[in-house]
Amino acid sequence: MISKLSKSTFIRGIKCEKSLYFYKKNFNLRDSISQSSQFIFDTGKEIGILAQGLFPEGADCTPSSHYRISESVLKTTDFIKKGRKIIYEATFIYNEVLVALDILVKDEEGWKAYEVKSSTSVSDTHIIDAAIQYYTIVNSGIDLIDISIVHINKNYVYNGDLDLDDFFNIKSVKDEVLDYLPNIPNQISRLKNILERDSIPKIDIDSYCLKPYVCDFKGSCWKHIPENSVFNISNLNMNKKFDLYNQGVITLDQIDLSETKLSEKQILQVECEVSGKPHINKYEIERFIKNLNYPLFFLDFETINPAIPIILGTRPYQQVLFQYSLHIKQSENSKLLHKEYLEDPTISSGVEFIKKLIQDCNSSGDILVYNLSFERDRINELINQFPNYKIQLQSILGRLKDLMIIFKNKWFYMPEMKGSSSIKDVLAAMIPELSYEKLNIKDGGMASSIYLSIIKKTFDGDEESAIKDLLKYCWLDTFGMFMILEKLKEYQRD
Repeated sequence: MISKLSKSTFIRGIKCEKSLYFYKKNFNLRDSISQSSQFIFDTGKEIGILAQGLFPEGADCTPSSHYRISESVLKTTDFIKKGRKIIYEATFIYNEVLVALDILVKDEEGWKAYEVKSSTSVSDTHIIDAAIQYYTIVNSGIDLIDISIVHINKNYVYNGDLDLDDFFNIKSVKDEVLDYLPNIPNQISRLKNILERDSIPKIDIDSYCLKPYVCDFKGSCWKHIPENSVFNISNLNMNKKFDLYNQGVITLDQIDLSETKLSEKQILQVECEVSGKPHINKYEIERFIKNLNYPLFFLDFETINPAIPIILGTRPYQQVLFQYSLHIKQSENSKLLHKEYLEDPTISSGVEFIKKLIQDCNSSGDILVYNLSFERDRINELINQFPNYKIQLQSILGRLKDLMIIFKNKWFYMPEMKGSSSIKDVLAAMIPELSYEKLNIKDGGMASSIYLSIIKKTFDGDEESAIKDLLKYCWLDTFGMFMILEKLKEYQRD
């Protein structure tokens, strides 16, 4: 049994023929998979297995290894012949296209196909996914009367027992699949022809490199794009960025500001890049600093957002707080203090988190955060979930101030920030010796996936060391905020 395409490579080829060619013939060029991305893939597998509970006691066609997929085709045929009504990973091959369906069910009406997705809605890509499966399965001799997408119900609230019938939504997509079906034979033929070529398809970069997800060959296709390019212009529509690129404008010094429509902040960014000098609005910075009220707190939260809720009262993908770091200056000349909290992975109730946060933040003084909307939304969620602490939490809400506004509004901007106002890029530009690259945990995605794996008892490593790494990472977020403010004071005095 020979297959030239699979469901995933078909979808890849529809998105970009060059990506398909690389995947099949130059796989070594693939970008390394980040820990956060791997966590997303693992979540998808977990959701797929969980959905089997909707149709229990099915026959499993999963192969013994990825390289022995033909086993699954043979198993599927055998199970169907033996009259099995529920089959997991039912695998079919037709016209050199191989597909593995999550769940195949035969009831009193006939055969029905179910493809499981870890999303909370059905996308256009899911329809194409279902269409190539329908095409292959039906042409393999199975008369499908329906095909559906099983996805997560975003409104589901966990009450302690996971109710699969409420957790999942099942949506028939047969009508959409039948509408798309006539496209498939020609698309298969075209993609096969691509794979028979001896040369890489000449396809330039475009928005399909970035959505609905970032292509895993972006590193190869984008290597001609410099570190600071038109793609770094903050808040510029992606189509406009590619318009500039297609005109041959790649670096910021190639932009004709008299011909290119940009906002005032975007023009400022371009001018800073060309001159190599920072922009400092001393008036706005001084006004921001003068309006700060001591004691001054520097606060940062870390969250998990599991697809399958594990905390009472939470929904799928809800951001759930598990850690904070808090640096404190009682007065401008006082010693910097630090307090922190990391939820015990065996408890994770939220109540202890709230009590400690209220205690550590005291009752007066401004609380500086970075990207206020995130912390504000998390505190509002705590208020909704734990109304007994509403007054104290609302008091904290009223004291929040956003340090990010200085950089978002470009009151302070350096070319090294490359258009970004994230704390990591700002800190790297202003105080390069405080680098996240020195840490074992380098971003919030890593922190979230590691903590969640500890809760779920799937962490492969030294938990004690991981806990220390989590504390170090969150500590740097708030110490970095303190150092950024101190640096701004220096620029203010110059």
